[in-house]
Amino acid sequence: MTIGKSAWAATVGLIWVFILGFASYRAIAADAPHIVKADDPNNLKLAFVTNNASDFWKIASAGVHKYEKEAGVTVDIKIPTTGKTDEQNRILETLNSQGYNGIAVSVITPSDQVNALNRIARNTNLITFDSDCVKSNRILYIGTNNFVAGQTLGAQIVKLLPNGGKMAVFVGSLSADNASQRLGGIEDAIKGHNIEIVAKKEDGTDKAKARSNVEDVINAYGDLNLVTGLYSYNGPGIAKALESTGKKGEILAAVFDEEEGTLDGIRAGTIQCTCVQKPFMFGYLASKWMHDLAVQGDALKLPDGGVVDTGVQIIDASNVDEFEKNLNAMKAGG
Repeated sequence: MTIGKSAWAATVGLIWVFILGFASYRAIAADAPHIVKADDPNNLKLAFVTNNASDFWKIASAGVHKYEKEAGVTVDIKIPTTGKTDEQNRILETLNSQGYNGIAVSVITPSDQVNALNRIARNTNLITFDSDCVKSNRILYIGTNNFVAGQTLGAQIVKLLPNGGKMAVFVGSLSADNASQRLGGIEDAIKGHNIEIVAKKEDGTDKAKARSNVEDVINAYGDLNLVTGLYSYNGPGIAKALESTGKKGEILAAVFDEEEGTLDGIRAGTIQCTCVQKPFMFGYLASKWMHDLAVQGDALKLPDGGVVDTGVQIIDASNVDEFEKNLNAMKAGG
């Protein structure tokens, strides 16, 4: 029996459809989140990559070190000193080329780093903490629900400004997921309370600029009522700016995180409250999950939705001393 030209062409077409479809499936499968079990679970290479050199990460590092002691593993802590995306990408590429079994990263600019992160995820267990990148092929995210954190701080802002008022927002970069989500939560909480955000200033993680941004806005808006900082170093910068401009107590402050300058500002009455995350748990849990993923592979049950929410807490003059006591114990490995 002979096959006609049209039938032969149709057969060849179907073969190519199958080949291309299978190739597409392979490409999609290769880029999907997957777990890589280590060949030698007793000789692991794990890395914890921050997004800048803030003191905030000293607390997270204490969590890393606590898990290292408990589990008998080593986790290399990598800190982008400039806080720039290209520096973090170079660190990640180097780790990838060195055959790491797990990499945890606080993503600086999620919208720009999807491809870079996906290259890492093809070869190792990639997780995110603090700042997520949901469009990437990371396996899970550990940290704060930043929108809820913003809502939590926003509720405090409403209490501080019961009659409404004008406020300004300061941050390293609004393009980072954690920053944009925190701001979104604040905006949601203050909606309908006659509170207007009159300025949003980025500092690129430059601490000197973080302070000068606040001073510039204070000078530009004589009727400003409150300032808020979305990153950890913004709190101390805000405190210094309020002191230097003589606006302590006149302009209120509600910030994020627990740097020493922020806690001192609360005790001094320069800062009214701060919304703290749990960076110690970022370090501890990121280390544990990287270790467990490498050892157990696909047998490990992942958290619902691929998220481990570590929660937040409001610190003010009523609980700052007790909080700092507990914080110092955590830094000491307790």
